[in-house]
Amino acid sequence: MSASVVPVVTRSSELGEQTLQSGECVRKSGVSPQHTPATKIWFGRVSNEPGHRSPPHHHDEAETGGYVLSGHGRIYFGEDYKDYIDMYAGDFVFVPPFMPHVEVNMSTTEELVWLTCRTPDNLVTNLPDVPDEQLEGYRRA
Repeated sequence: MSASVVPVVTRSSELGEQTLQSGECVRKSGVSPQHTPATKIWFGRVSNEPGHRSPPHHHDEAETGGYVLSGHGRIYFGEDYKDYIDMYAGDFVFVPPFMPHVEVNMSTTEELVWLTCRTPDNLVTNLPDVPDEQLEGYRRA
């Protein structure tokens, strides 16, 4: 490692917004190649406003880990997005590479906030959208 590389702090007011997005699922990077010397990791804050969701997408070859800070999230996956897992504050989640999924805030009154980490970067491939009615139990605010 070069002696010129030093620890970098990204202040909460300075989170990077130059990262790939998926609709209403807002990603802001804290540690990423976009604004730090990092080359093999993307680590950031993801939020969904009440009743909001992402369109279907996947993260290419990136492995994804998440930690829910607040709220009730749901990830839909599988054939026609019929399968799902729920997540609550304190839960960790792993999403495998190339797995199409939809990230949803199940609350119509509270924000969903989580931390997400990916290697090597915040790779996002957005897929054709699906109607809200296809996602069992989901409703908009």
